[in-house]
Amino acid sequence: MAALQRWVGIAALSMAGMFTSVANAGDHPVVVELYTSQGCSSCPPADAYFGKELVGRDDVIALALHVDYWDYIGWKDQFADPAYSNRQRGYARAAAKRSVYTPQMVIGGVDHVVGNRPSDVRSNLAKHENAPSDIELAVSRSGDQLTIDLESATGKRDPLVVQVVRYSAKETVAIKRGENAGRTLSYHNIVTSWKTVGEWNARRAKTLRTNVPGDAPVVVIVQRQGFGPIVAAAELR
Repeated sequence: MAALQRWVGIAALSMAGMFTSVANAGDHPVVVELYTSQGCSSCPPADAYFGKELVGRDDVIALALHVDYWDYIGWKDQFADPAYSNRQRGYARAAAKRSVYTPQMVIGGVDHVVGNRPSDVRSNLAKHENAPSDIELAVSRSGDQLTIDLESATGKRDPLVVQVVRYSAKETVAIKRGENAGRTLSYHNIVTSWKTVGEWNARRAKTLRTNVPGDAPVVVIVQRQGFGPIVAAAELR
């Protein structure tokens, strides 16, 4: 069974063929969302840094969301989805910002960073290292069924949304028009699906189940409603 599963650090492979990922309350990976576009001339350095330095780290879950608002300038990004543009706008509203841009990284659901400034990305990531969390998240998969177990160490009410993300690990694209015309660029951890599978108030333990067909990696994100902080995350690859 050739599968890599990851959690916060290391996860175990069960004898029954179930893959398990556990996010402990005091030690969890940081989610980094890169908002990018194939039609943006400022994005390739951020895409390259993202793929080289963030993808594959045990302490980071790196997700690239391609936006569609640059498609009009000559090249339609085949990975773009209006839902990802709307997610970025939701973050902007939550931060009282009037506009969105690419490349942008959102770290932990809170910190907004220009994506082609590695030093700023590193310093913001450092703020999230070993950050405590009251939420215990366990994710397991058997066949196409994903089971998500949630528990709060404090039982304090907190309006949370539980999201399941799928992504493609790597794609290479020859861009023929637009600002990056003539370039062949590689993209990593390209989000192909992002859906909310439930809500949770953290008062009592909760179990959610959902179907996850196919062999694409699965990420579970627990986030405060209203585009707030990401309080727990886990990944099965």
